[in-house]
Amino acid sequence: MKREEKNQVIESIAEKLKSNEIFYLTDTSELNVETINKLRRLCFRRKVQLEVVKNTLLKKAMEQSDKELEPLYEALKGPTSIMFSETENVPAKLIKEFRKASPKPLLKGAYIQEAIYIGDDQLDLLASLKSKEELIGDIIGLLQSPATNVISALKSGGNTIAGVVKTLSEKQE
Repeated sequence: MKREEKNQVIESIAEKLKSNEIFYLTDTSELNVETINKLRRLCFRRKVQLEVVKNTLLKKAMEQSDKELEPLYEALKGPTSIMFSETENVPAKLIKEFRKASPKPLLKGAYIQEAIYIGDDQLDLLASLKSKEELIGDIIGLLQSPATNVISALKSGGNTIAGVVKTLSEKQE
């Protein structure tokens, strides 16, 4: 690969690192072509972009990005693939699901909105993270529960004010 090509690859990766708040570094070595193609298809279906990169080029791209990625440098040993995603836990769930049939990919590290995770032992933690949409849903559910209690009290006590007061007083006990 010529210097110009390397610089283009570095710039491309650096731009992706700058524009993505979530990426995972994985080891997909020793996977045969058929298995890696299955992984790529699964990534495509889950809207995860999988890219195999050279560690030296990735490190230079990390240095050019405006993020603090130094702790991930130690994960740049051996073959590395990078997974870009819009949702925090999707790549981790994808890796766990894929490893039911194959021993790899292994998680080398992850960057999730300024938090850095190193090592395959972090996979369960990352898979259990709630996505932004799930957290918003939980908050809406919590906010709606008091209103739901009042509405159910109104319905159960009838439509009279005395019935409502009686139902609410019984709920407090």
